[in-house]
Amino acid sequence: MRHNVSGHRSVPHTADLRIEAWAPTRNGCIRQAVLGTVESFLDTSSATAQQTRRRRITANRDDDLLVAALEEVIYLLETTGQAPADLRLSEADGGVDMTLEMIDAGAVAQVGAVPKAVSLNDLCLVRDEHGWQCSVTLDV
Repeated sequence: MRHNVSGHRSVPHTADLRIEAWAPTRNGCIRQAVLGTVESFLDTSSATAQQTRRRRITANRDDDLLVAALEEVIYLLETTGQAPADLRLSEADGGVDMTLEMIDAGAVAQVGAVPKAVSLNDLCLVRDEHGWQCSVTLDV
């Protein structure tokens, strides 16, 4: 998609939310997909993180890591009412460590439908000559 640039966007998708993201690294691409997901339903532009949470995600395939990261965000939103305003991912034994800078989702404006689940249809996280790119559909 882009040369040495990170980013994300939501794209129209019937009754669901579709996120596309890109970055030079796999972890950067997953980060962009998570940020794109959160920004699709919350205005985090002026939010200040109130808590840091750490989670280890594991998977046998790259696209499963993307699913695991997004499922963790949905789980935390449902169980704690918090969402990440930012996050860092780093390689760890047997997986990836996510450090999530959490905000109270109820304290910021909701701008879209909250995702309920990650769809495995048309899921991809791949590396090409420009870096990494992914696309994922979320049930809302």
